[in-house]
Amino acid sequence: MNPLLEIFSQGEELVTGQIVDTNAAWLSQQVVDCGFTVTRHTAVGDNMLGLVALLVDIAQRADCCICTGGLGPTSDDLTAMAVAEAFDLPLTFDAQAYEQIARFFANRYREMPDSNRKQAMLPQGAERIDNHWGTAPGFSLKYGRCWFVFLPGVPMEMKHLFQEQILPSLSQRFALRPGSLITFKTFGLGESALQELINSIKIPSLVQLGFRAGIDDVHIKLLFPTDYPNQELVTLIAEFSDLLGDFVFAIDGLGVATGDLVYEIDKQMTARNTTLAVIETLSHGLLAAKCIGCDWLLSAIYEPSSIKLDADIDVMVVAESLAYKHKKKSAADYVMVQLYVGNKECLHSKEKSIELYIVLLTDTGLHKISHSIAGPIQRKQNQAALLSLDLLRRYLNANL
Repeated sequence: MNPLLEIFSQGEELVTGQIVDTNAAWLSQQVVDCGFTVTRHTAVGDNMLGLVALLVDIAQRADCCICTGGLGPTSDDLTAMAVAEAFDLPLTFDAQAYEQIARFFANRYREMPDSNRKQAMLPQGAERIDNHWGTAPGFSLKYGRCWFVFLPGVPMEMKHLFQEQILPSLSQRFALRPGSLITFKTFGLGESALQELINSIKIPSLVQLGFRAGIDDVHIKLLFPTDYPNQELVTLIAEFSDLLGDFVFAIDGLGVATGDLVYEIDKQMTARNTTLAVIETLSHGLLAAKCIGCDWLLSAIYEPSSIKLDADIDVMVVAESLAYKHKKKSAADYVMVQLYVGNKECLHSKEKSIELYIVLLTDTGLHKISHSIAGPIQRKQNQAALLSLDLLRRYLNANL
């Protein structure tokens, strides 16, 4: 059985929703990859009684706890004091921690406020975690069944301390046997449609299935336990791949680096040494922005005009004609054209849809799709960019 780990975040700004707790999400990914089972994420505000009660509970039910925040110099930074009270460990002055804090200010030609002395007060018996990126040292200690790690809440500082000092300690303190996480990165279907698509697959009880819906894609995750038979793993991955088909643009966890939709397109366009020219309408320049740094995007022109709703024309034919005309003027290997049907009211209304037409002209001919997009204007813009890129991705996959 994997050791049980909890993530504990301290800060009034977290529980009131002023900031999002990205630390907890990042830490969860790290420790799950190590082989822990994460049982809880808990956030507590600047409340001494709440902090103390939670620490006492965690000490009895978890093998490890990583706590972030509450190590600063101000009166609302309560973590060290809460630990001292919960575990009956008096705070003691750590001269070396104080020296490091003073040096941090001296190196920046700043005078250290007296309030920072508080950060050098650590629970008796705790092991100091030196922080070379900020003023707040972390600390760790064992109480009950649980090894507690307390890190600063500043994400950059927390990540450095975790990766350089905590990660090596985890493998020494715990018998970790990480499983295998396989992630299917998809575009074109929502969570519910993907669930229906894979309902026919019999997923073994030992394999955990999960979904993560983002703005640009949806991930399907399969977490296999340690020592899961490799042939069964390969077979299940193949079943998912066959059913999901071309909705999958990358599979993470197979030993090959993957990224987002643009990253996968970039790999293929670069390998083929091919280039693209784009005429954007509904995506309003966002397609080009998503491809920033990609040398294969030779040009991107934004045309604000759309086709009127009552226009008696074949929009796809117009898009095809524009693609051929632009190809004559462009040095690019491929040309992509977007057109949409709708007025300003349709564009700004959440309830009304825009009809998008996309044409991709390549050396093998024309490839085209049309798609109805609803929602806020920002969603329409983003979906237009993604659908255009996905048409390019599907063409590249079909012509490997």
